[in-house]
Amino acid sequence: MKNKGLGRGLDAIFESEGAKFGDSAGKMEEISVSLIMPNPKQPRTAFDEDALEELADSIKTLGLIQPITVRKESDTRYIIISGERRWRASKLAGLETVPVFIREADDRTLHEMALVENIQRQDLNAMEIAISLNRLMEECGVTQDTVAARVGKKRSTVANYLRLLSLPPEVQAALKNDLISMGHAKAIAAMPEQARIPALKKVVRKGLSVRQTEELAKKLAEGKPEREVLADDELPDNYTRLVECCARIFGDDIKIKKNRSGGGKLTIGFSSDEDIAYFLDKLEGR
Repeated sequence: MKNKGLGRGLDAIFESEGAKFGDSAGKMEEISVSLIMPNPKQPRTAFDEDALEELADSIKTLGLIQPITVRKESDTRYIIISGERRWRASKLAGLETVPVFIREADDRTLHEMALVENIQRQDLNAMEIAISLNRLMEECGVTQDTVAARVGKKRSTVANYLRLLSLPPEVQAALKNDLISMGHAKAIAAMPEQARIPALKKVVRKGLSVRQTEELAKKLAEGKPEREVLADDELPDNYTRLVECCARIFGDDIKIKKNRSGGGKLTIGFSSDEDIAYFLDKLEGR
């Protein structure tokens, strides 16, 4: 999966917090792994065990290259701001101490940093990013403009992600499960509400490209009938079975087409008189 990290989000927060706290906002130290605790409001709750093992093996060989960012609660307790995966892997690798960057942050800032770090993960799909951006707005009480600045993206990009949350659950699930891309979802979001589920079915069944999906949205916007634009050409199962049975005798050049009145055509292709003779032999059981 390609990198979906959203820009300079944590840097933007660190810089703004540094302006408030001055040069004393952070310092590097080496502290015991046992003194470090996960952030209880960390949005990420699942960690890939195989990936953790791989990172642990790397840490055993090279050490922990990137420090963990923490907030000091007391002399015996530090809360992770970013780097819980590295902390978990360090414990697996058997490290007793790890390098940390200690920052001063209130609860609101701590929560905001955790949300932004989660958004910047490389393995998030579009729906997970949308949900995290929405949480950042609702739980930290910030606007779309502020969110865009925090994650280092244009406001229009943030708005496009947030728009995904207005899509029907079926479309959101298809996006989350990689049945469609964000481009598909954006095109479907531009369609009338009642057209979105039929459009999703057609896009998935036909394997339509983003451009083809945008064409569907364009036709609907032009006022063309939904029934015509979103007609599902998928044939019933018994039609498919008929084609398969015919193919056993007549080969693969079989076409079936059903019209709106219920009738249709079954076409058998052939390339020579020998094919006709072969078909007759098959039908007559010779």
